[in-house]
Amino acid sequence: MTVLLSILPQHSATSSSLIHSTLIYNGYLGCSPLFPNIAISLRTLAAYRQAHRTCPRFTIQAQCKMLCHLHDMPYRPYLRSQFSAAYDAFLEIVYRVDVLLKQALKHDTPNWRLLNACPACTYKLVDESPLQFAWFATIDGNNSLKRWASSSPNSLPRDDSRRARSDYWIGHDAVDKFKDEVRSRTPYDQALDKNDKVDDWEDVRDDQEVPGEAVFHCTARWRNAGPEQHKKMFSVFDESGIFIAACRHRFVLVACDMIRSGELAKYPLAIMDHLMAVYGQNGSCAYDIGCAFSKTLSTSSLGPRADALALRMMVGTFHGHAHNRKCQLDWHPMYITGTGHTEGEGCEHIFSSSNELARSTRHASPFHRHQSIEEHFNFWDADKYAALSNFLFNHYREAIHVIQTLQAELSVIKRELNLDDADFVKFYNEEKLYLDRLKEPPIRDRLCIRYVEICAALNTARIRVDAAYTKLQHAEALVAHMEIQLRIEERWVIGGPEYIQFKEEATLGKYRTALNELERLVVMRLFELSKLSLSGTGRYKLRQQIGKALQRRSEAIRNAINRYNTQAAALNPPRPKLSWKDIAEYSFLGEFDLLRHSRTDIRELDWTKPAHREATTKYFKLLRAREEVSRLNVEVRRLRTFVHDEEMETNKVITDLQLSYPLLASELQRQWRSRLATNMFHIFRLNQIENLPSYSGMRGIGMQTSSGRRSMPKIWRIWLAISIPL
Repeated sequence: MTVLLSILPQHSATSSSLIHSTLIYNGYLGCSPLFPNIAISLRTLAAYRQAHRTCPRFTIQAQCKMLCHLHDMPYRPYLRSQFSAAYDAFLEIVYRVDVLLKQALKHDTPNWRLLNACPACTYKLVDESPLQFAWFATIDGNNSLKRWASSSPNSLPRDDSRRARSDYWIGHDAVDKFKDEVRSRTPYDQALDKNDKVDDWEDVRDDQEVPGEAVFHCTARWRNAGPEQHKKMFSVFDESGIFIAACRHRFVLVACDMIRSGELAKYPLAIMDHLMAVYGQNGSCAYDIGCAFSKTLSTSSLGPRADALALRMMVGTFHGHAHNRKCQLDWHPMYITGTGHTEGEGCEHIFSSSNELARSTRHASPFHRHQSIEEHFNFWDADKYAALSNFLFNHYREAIHVIQTLQAELSVIKRELNLDDADFVKFYNEEKLYLDRLKEPPIRDRLCIRYVEICAALNTARIRVDAAYTKLQHAEALVAHMEIQLRIEERWVIGGPEYIQFKEEATLGKYRTALNELERLVVMRLFELSKLSLSGTGRYKLRQQIGKALQRRSEAIRNAINRYNTQAAALNPPRPKLSWKDIAEYSFLGEFDLLRHSRTDIRELDWTKPAHREATTKYFKLLRAREEVSRLNVEVRRLRTFVHDEEMETNKVITDLQLSYPLLASELQRQWRSRLATNMFHIFRLNQIENLPSYSGMRGIGMQTSSGRRSMPKIWRIWLAISIPL
């Protein structure tokens, strides 16, 4: 560590600088810039850095208390401030050394980190097989990393002119240029929302929607998809969270702060603007409300560029199961060609770790908050790189197992049901066509339904004319008004063909209302059940609260089932009843949409039969597994080539620096030892993948598209294969 510090430029030999020079020479760092009387060893600062990166809950205060205990002295609050000052200076030194190393390695070009964040995603080779999507990303927001406003009651201002050091962050100016991208709502949208209570987060209309017909909305299930005036964000926070993007292997790509708001459209728009500018065409991006955001993106200023670059939005596999069935068929990765086993939920993995930073950043200054998040992201990416070959190995084995299992199962199913692969595609298209046509009645039909209901009220009022003369007059007036609107010359007779037709439609509407309520309750139940298995919910009080919520939800679901069965029995023909056992076994919500029967009974169609539906799901899973193998074949060779090229380049830079800058060469050698150990493990894992009986990719080292490098000599390939024994 003394070497690390002594390579920095020297300053004038004032008394203060002499003190710090003496301290650093002996392995200590002063806690104040002028005449420090407390110093902390560099080893202690380095140890705390690694401890905090591996355990974000371990704060500076905890470190100071531990040191006080080891030195048999009482803890004093001022020690935390002094340790923090020394730690800031230590990280500044580390940062400046990293800048020198990046300059020597030529890693300081614009967007270099983003273009090389994940070797498996970005290290493209000349002769590799083409992929459907050139890059994958997942985006999402999280409100755990809030920061209290400096103007909050009982808080002191935390003025700090220092700014974030890394290029993870997208600045506020780049985000705010999209703040007016979302169009205002039209009177039609407002009237539709007033009647149907739809959360139209994207604030735009689909030009293909037919006036008078309602569409499928799944944004109402997500809080981040609701209108901003309905979101309860507290003004006591300067930053209310972060919005990030990650690759398919869970490397952090970029991030931005959410300022006093929830997940406004400007945050994902700014993220997508940056990703498209850096990565270019044929990209895919997963977002938990990707279906709604795609409309916002297409109507924004980024829409033409997104279309030109063939950007494909989708929803993550976990969040996708809570979207309605029509949305799943369009946006779920299982039904999108080229996605493989990409889950689109990488941000959730990152947030599960970054949430641990909340207690140390909630009251921090803007600089210290950014510094903590940057340190966490740097360590997270290093950890993901160390586990990258394990990721490829496990996914390859899983994909091979899925292919072998589903091929055997589908061969039996196709033989027994007399089906072929074309039938599965047909079932998918027929279901999608049915759901596309599954609209609510047009405006005239709605008015006719209302007219029938008023006629029934009129008939009831006539029966009770003595007791309800006022009600009779009101009903007469309503009926006359509706007849004028519908231009009905002769009043419909109860029992007549028109009356019966729209009486059935009214009954069907009540059935759908009961079903919607049941579906809403089951969505809540599924998410509350998922909380029980999340990390960080092991505390008794939290589990007790979740348990009570499940008890209340279960009783509400039972009542909703009773209401649903009542309405299902009133239909002609009656619809199948549901039991608590059926609901308790639901693993996803798409099946509910098949219960919303239209005017045509679909129960006898092939694609609605459980056996055919299960076989179709297996077929699409098999397709995605084969795509996953094809992508992994490319990613395995990319990683092997990256490991080889990195070693060649680093050794060359070390050799050059030993002549021109020996101290920097020594520091680079120290850092390279750790990286080399990780790379050797990657070679071991990659050899295991290539030795799998079902491996179908190219072997050996390739050549990066932009480097002009040639393949490695044969003797080098042999050494890589035998360097680490199995």
